[in-house]
Amino acid sequence: MRLPVLLCVLVCVCAAPGPVAGAERSCSDLPQFYTGKGFTLTDVPQTEMSGEHLRMCPQGPTCCTSTMEENLAGLSARETEGLIREAGRSLQAVFNGLYRSFDTYFTELHGRSERSLQEALSPLGPLYSQNTRLYGDLYNDLRQYYRGSAVNLDETLSEFWSRLLERTFKASVPTDVTLSEDYLECVAKQQETLRPFGDVPRDMKAKVIRSFVTARSFIQGLIMSGEVVRKVSQVSLSPECRKALMKLVYCPHCRGLASVKPCSSYCSNVMKGCLANQADLDPEWQNLIDTMIQVASSFSAEPSLDVVLSSIPARIYEAVQFLQENMDTFTARVYQTCGTPGESGTGSPTVHEQRKKSGSLTASEYKPSPTAGFRLEMQVSDLSSKLREMRQYWIQLPMALCGKVAPVGAGQDKCWNGITKARYLPEVMGDGLANQINNPEVELDITKPDMIIRQQIMQLKIMSNRLKNALEGNDVDFQDASDDISGSGSGMCLGGQCSRSRPGLYAYAPDNNRVRGAATSQTRLCSLLLLLPPAILLLQR
Repeated sequence: MRLPVLLCVLVCVCAAPGPVAGAERSCSDLPQFYTGKGFTLTDVPQTEMSGEHLRMCPQGPTCCTSTMEENLAGLSARETEGLIREAGRSLQAVFNGLYRSFDTYFTELHGRSERSLQEALSPLGPLYSQNTRLYGDLYNDLRQYYRGSAVNLDETLSEFWSRLLERTFKASVPTDVTLSEDYLECVAKQQETLRPFGDVPRDMKAKVIRSFVTARSFIQGLIMSGEVVRKVSQVSLSPECRKALMKLVYCPHCRGLASVKPCSSYCSNVMKGCLANQADLDPEWQNLIDTMIQVASSFSAEPSLDVVLSSIPARIYEAVQFLQENMDTFTARVYQTCGTPGESGTGSPTVHEQRKKSGSLTASEYKPSPTAGFRLEMQVSDLSSKLREMRQYWIQLPMALCGKVAPVGAGQDKCWNGITKARYLPEVMGDGLANQINNPEVELDITKPDMIIRQQIMQLKIMSNRLKNALEGNDVDFQDASDDISGSGSGMCLGGQCSRSRPGLYAYAPDNNRVRGAATSQTRLCSLLLLLPPAILLLQR
């Protein structure tokens, strides 16, 4: 009799649920959790039910109805999208800060150079006092170029030297000699052949153009980078991603395992699948950041940015002084080419007096203050270090979100693996869309990339090429295909001056070569036509 009784007891004990499972799986906390998320208790069941109705969470005993599952799925997607936008805003704030820092430094440097004009050029006497507007116009044109206006630096500087030559030559002839506009134009044309200002115009032009092209391209790079972050951070999550997020974040609550944290590898696969398109930005993003760091470093290369800008008045003085010292020779050669306008003299007494007053300030003697050099060094160091911190933003974003959406526990043997409390076995996927073909958590069609993000990848390529050309002193005029790609929405225009004649993100210089511009446009059109058939085939799938 004892044996049958003992067997019955053993069978009853084995059939009963274990005490651990019963303690871990409970719906008692779900009503408070659910209402805390902003939902009502109308749909919350009183007891655990079978889970055949579930569409996102694993089948089995559950504390959630279909309505609760849908509500929590929408919530998990909204929360994740909010975190992506928050991370994007933080990165935008860094770009905005770098923009303000460099813009303040550059505009102050430009302003100090302009304010030093009077001190540097006052020894020229009337040649300065009567031509203050000419010098002021040069600085204004440089400022407008930096701010994004359609200013051709090469033509602007050439025009400046031509006008300065006309006025200096006019002041050198006797007062009773009248020079016609045609004659002065002939004089100005001798600039390239006779080089009346010595090597200063050519040397100064190369350095000024390089400095201003790199400065303008750099701040445009900062603006464009922040704009790319803003647009990409607003891309909506796919329906497949929404399901995967629900399963990751809130299905443990429906399962009665609210205290169990997700496995880290599991969260990685979910986030890498959800942010696969964003991760495809990484190669061009890193290329752009590296190029911007190179541009920032070029500011302190010899001759440094502060030396070039601060020495402009001294270089102008040096050029005028060279012309005055060689005025007799230059005048004689002008008379041979343009003819004699009247009685040729050796120059008015005023000019001879100016020569005697010539000061000792020359560009070769200009030395920036130690403070100025230190400030530039700190500026470049700060720009470079902050840019490096952003370099891997897009491939680090999935794990950053895992730390907020679903903080993982210490143990990886007793974590939520999407089904139950156990180890997560699948391997972690790589970064980018192509690597998600076997992602076990998020179903993706790797042949259909997000077009908004693809457009931003193209913008990164364009800006990188622009910056690389800027390092060579070339201001390449890239035109965008549509306002949707280039339109500014960051609220950060150059110095608060947004051009109305073109998209707000970029402000372009005019074409230096219309033939080149036309060829570029034609090449771009051909490229777009070549891409059209594959795009149509993709849309038909």
